Amino acid sequence: MNNAGRETSDGLLGVVVVAAGRSTRMGGTDKTFVDVLGTPLIGHTLRRIAASDVVDRIVLVVSADAVHDGVAIVQDLGIPKVAAVCAGGARRQDSVLAGLVAMGDRRWVAIHDGARPCVTPDILGRALREVRGSGAAIAAVPVKDTIKVVGDGQVISATPDRATLWAAQTPQAFDYQTLMDAHRAADAEYTDDAAMVEAAGHRVTVFRGDYDNLKVTTPEDLDVASLLLARG
Repeated sequence: MNNAGRETSDGLLGVVVVAAGRSTRMGGTDKTFVDVLGTPLIGHTLRRIAASDVVDRIVLVVSADAVHDGVAIVQDLGIPKVAAVCAGGARRQDSVLAGLVAMGDRRWVAIHDGARPCVTPDILGRALREVRGSGAAIAAVPVKDTIKVVGDGQVISATPDRATLWAAQTPQAFDYQTLMDAHRAADAEYTDDAAMVEAAGHRVTVFRGDYDNLKVTTPEDLDVASLLLARG
């Protein structure tokens, strides 16, 4: 373990931005690089994160065939906090692990979806404050709608108490070594880092995210994100 790197970064967040997905619900368009107000979507995400005073290092993870494009965007936008652009893997957790390795040992690390371009410095500040106290914390918002559990034949099997339900977002922040250990020990597929850390036996808390911190998954989401970004 390289303790020198950890000592110099104890107070701030390193952020792994994961953008190596296949964008299957975008109709074949790679949402990572789609133009939004004259800037690729991922560029908005990176600029928002880099604007936070609690972030000192960013690693961007993209698909293997998009590394060159990722590097070009970082250079064009001039974001010095992006220390590396690396290739992801077949699964989201493989991509996150690649980003963690590229990040290098430190105290606190956050994982953020590249397709959440409306993240704010306030959210990142809350992430760091919460993870310092709990060791593992995720952004989330209380659900607004009543949720139904639906089984075979589209039959409702349960109606959970809405007061106990939160919609998970990113950033998700962790003690770096805790998250690394959870990834290396994982024996199942996870699409959520918090679930992986929970499965490893760790307590995970939530902090308030923001309803505007949406993930661009469909063309309709892209329209909403464009309006939010234009609003500033």
